[in-house]
Amino acid sequence: MGIRMTKWRTLVLATVGFNVSFLVWFSFAPFTEQIGGAFGLGLAQIGLLTSAAVWITPPGRFLAGWLADRYGAPRVFAVVLSYVGIFSVWSAFITSYELFFLTRLVVGSAGVTFVVGIQHIAQWFPKEQLGTAEGIYGGIGDAGVAVGALLLPRLFANWSGPLFETGWRAAFFYSGILAVVVGVIYGQWGESAATKAKATKARKSAGLKQWLHTATRYGVVALSLGYLMSFGVTLSLNGWLPTYFQEGFGVEMVLASTFMATFSLSAGLLRPLGGWLSDVLVRRELDLLPIFRGRYREQWTVICLTAVVLSLVAFWIAGRTGSVLLTVSVGLFVGLCCGFGAGAIFAQLPATFPHRSGTAAGIVGGIGTVGGIGFPLLYSTAGAAGFIHSGYLVVALAVLPIVLFNAWLAIPRRAVRAHVDGVLSVGVEQPQSVSDDDRSTTIE
Repeated sequence: MGIRMTKWRTLVLATVGFNVSFLVWFSFAPFTEQIGGAFGLGLAQIGLLTSAAVWITPPGRFLAGWLADRYGAPRVFAVVLSYVGIFSVWSAFITSYELFFLTRLVVGSAGVTFVVGIQHIAQWFPKEQLGTAEGIYGGIGDAGVAVGALLLPRLFANWSGPLFETGWRAAFFYSGILAVVVGVIYGQWGESAATKAKATKARKSAGLKQWLHTATRYGVVALSLGYLMSFGVTLSLNGWLPTYFQEGFGVEMVLASTFMATFSLSAGLLRPLGGWLSDVLVRRELDLLPIFRGRYREQWTVICLTAVVLSLVAFWIAGRTGSVLLTVSVGLFVGLCCGFGAGAIFAQLPATFPHRSGTAAGIVGGIGTVGGIGFPLLYSTAGAAGFIHSGYLVVALAVLPIVLFNAWLAIPRRAVRAHVDGVLSVGVEQPQSVSDDDRSTTIE
């Protein structure tokens, strides 16, 4: 017998599903040294494996967001969790590195569930609660990485059976089984939207022209790049930090994973606060940066993105001191800034594109994960060259133009049309909507 869904039950279901997705997605991170030893991998190859875990996610999120609008989030979430779980179980038995690499590529598509849950929550919550709800979902969901970093090494570091004599293989097997179970539950209990009319509107807006129109609006472009910064850095460090602390400071596996977990918890658990503060600024009409007067969500996003750049510079400086305690402490600050930034972006996004929240979230979420592909390669390349701390400075300088672009677009005369104007002109019939910030009628 099904459970009658409400917006809060939907939030719990989506958050649990996303948490399990991230647990399975990054279940390899605590065991990189052991996996490297089993397959004879060097540091650069481990960095490639870390990066490869994210390769499928960008295009996968483009598709998953559209599918969630078209067919409903519960169906999409259930399918993804089920096949990801099956491939995770399969990877536990593989002895060929090439086949292992391919199966973990598929497991890496677990990251597409993020945009599915974003769409699902947007179909249930009113605008004034969107930032908070999306922040809770994203933040606690992201914490699945921390749960994995804290629990998996402790549960499986000295594993001696049943089924496996190797801990990382057991971790892949049992986390995969968990994903399949949660996928079945999601498919059985989840409901697409609060009303049939809302689900129908989302489905009708999920055409190719509508997707192309949404993808090319300046608002989506700016937020996609901003998410590449905030979530991309989070994603890359979730996979890289255990290796960084082991190689850069000589820390053993369990402690290195614990240090990574503190970063992940900081980034995840503070993300809801970033979304909630965006809601507060709108409700109270607070201008933190008068140059962006009236654009409350946009100016908060610019502040958060600026903080990400500054925190990466601080992380580079801390690492060069050789102090593990200082580096871990600054890592917490990096996580805080990334969490605030991600929360701010996904408070702004569904308020700007309320009728295409899945499509817009898929594009922004997909591009955001590109940082998880590129940044680990920078970290590992710098490490292999003997400059293991310097990758963070390179990333900080590389993303600075993104902050400037978001600031340029946050100027009120541009911000009010960021969801209308774009890099391409695509003829699409537009639904009328009310901006979350200026309360004026605009065309979405």
